[in-house]
Amino acid sequence: MVLGNVQKPIIQTSRLELRDFREVDLVEVHEYASDPQVARFMNWGPNTEEEPRGFIQKSIAYQKEKPRVNYPLAVVVREGNKLIGGCGVYESNIKSRVGWIGYCLNRQFWGHGYATETAIALLGFGFTHLNLHRIFATCDPANTASMHVMEKVGMQYEGHLRENIHCKGAWYDSLIYAILDCEWKTAK
Repeated sequence: MVLGNVQKPIIQTSRLELRDFREVDLVEVHEYASDPQVARFMNWGPNTEEEPRGFIQKSIAYQKEKPRVNYPLAVVVREGNKLIGGCGVYESNIKSRVGWIGYCLNRQFWGHGYATETAIALLGFGFTHLNLHRIFATCDPANTASMHVMEKVGMQYEGHLRENIHCKGAWYDSLIYAILDCEWKTAK
């Protein structure tokens, strides 16, 4: 369920709320973004105390875009109002209605289905409210947990991109998964 509007979405699932980041989220963002295990497969981190501040400022700037095409969102457990990670849906090609999703959770909350619930909510928002035709996601080939999430939500493996990302002083491969709007509607 999406509350608010496309410019300022609040996406609610049975257990989670995906909402825009706020400056008050700094401590909780730093909590997960500074963890080497969380940052292992990311192209950032582990973050210093100052780096999450820049991320939050950039996320707040995206909220003012017109039209808005970048939706970095906080993942909050509704019971207890605990921020446990970040996610997002981003329009990468507006004319062709293509976007991509990503998600990252505090390690204390791994293995509880929150990443799958987040990915389903992002796909629903992307297809229903942003009118995307195709949504893709990538992950490191060693990140089997992320691969399983993408498969669970109906995304199909499309390929192995060799050394397509340079970060942390090295080249990394990516796997790409995608789903089309017609596949999403059929699966629902």
